[in-house]
Amino acid sequence: MASLMLPSPSSCSTSSSSSPFSRRSFNRGFINSEARIPASANNIRCEISKSLNGKPCVPIIKDGMLSNFMEAGRMNHAVMNGKLKIFSGTANSALSQEIASYMGLDLGMIQIKRFADGEIYVQLQESVRGCDVYLVQPTSPPANENLMELLVTIDACRRASAKNITAVIPYFGYARADRKTQGRESIAAKLVANLITEAGADRVLACDLHSGQSMGYFDIPVDHVYCQPVILDYLASKSICSNDLVVVSPDVGGVARARAFAKKLSDAPLAIVDKRRHGHNVAEVMNLIGDVKGKVAVMLDDMIDTAGTISKGAALLHEEGAREVYACCTHGVFSPPAIERLSSGLFQEVIVTNTIPLKEQHYFPQLTVLSVANLLGETIWRVHDDTSS
Repeated sequence: MASLMLPSPSSCSTSSSSSPFSRRSFNRGFINSEARIPASANNIRCEISKSLNGKPCVPIIKDGMLSNFMEAGRMNHAVMNGKLKIFSGTANSALSQEIASYMGLDLGMIQIKRFADGEIYVQLQESVRGCDVYLVQPTSPPANENLMELLVTIDACRRASAKNITAVIPYFGYARADRKTQGRESIAAKLVANLITEAGADRVLACDLHSGQSMGYFDIPVDHVYCQPVILDYLASKSICSNDLVVVSPDVGGVARARAFAKKLSDAPLAIVDKRRHGHNVAEVMNLIGDVKGKVAVMLDDMIDTAGTISKGAALLHEEGAREVYACCTHGVFSPPAIERLSSGLFQEVIVTNTIPLKEQHYFPQLTVLSVANLLGETIWRVHDDTSS
């Protein structure tokens, strides 16, 4: 299966050689008149949010700047005869609009409604015959509703004679059911992969899958996009000495992810929280491997659901003498009682991306939301143009 990862920002120059978290500045040239032109002159760059301990802020798209991890290999693009179309489901329409704005396109016209009995109706309001169609729809809560909507939309595009259909799934629900841990269990991740394939998708584009093996469940190409560069860009704005930094994996299963993240932060030291899980969404911290005394701990995970794992890990880090604790993840699921745990004072800041839309009741002072729209928009262009990462 294909795996797509845009270059990380680790090679970017910093304003201070002593700190891996210095703010970076980037330069960007003009795109010629035949290339894709943004819908507005002010919608190229998602700038890093500067708010801390205030209302969470999705970065504002500004003109003239683009991160180095997107700059490499960037080409001028032209949409020939309108053959690239982006449609949005109802799960995360805000992110879909940001992606379309970055690409200089309008979202495709589509009607999605639900009948009185809950059945889903989808009708495309424009022709997609012979087009490369990208459907943006995370299967976030309510997972079953959003998954079924994705399947029906794929089917509508297939029956409308779309040339290629790519399911852009920022958050892939059921990804944690990727193996049998006990007898007589289902492997729902494989089932969902089969459903998406049989519905008519030709390719899947997903962000930070819970485990890499999920790519193997699909019988179609999968582009796995890593959102670490977006979080690294944000952390680069903070003045934290490299000697004070330690990256912490909240469990043994996330060690590889945390190690790769630490390597991009001037090869920061690594610590591991050893936990024992007694049931679904229930975790108990047992031990800490590594030294965090007097350090700033950055906990990294792919998602935060009920926040049991990461909050108990943060409590242990404070007991072991950590000065500050930051929580970073791509997917903020935030199932109850996550908000109470995350806002309890254990974390200096909780950093997530907008792969899953957050409701007003999910906001709390320590929360910061970063946008992955530019990252996904650039990935879509490269897939459409058949260019490498």
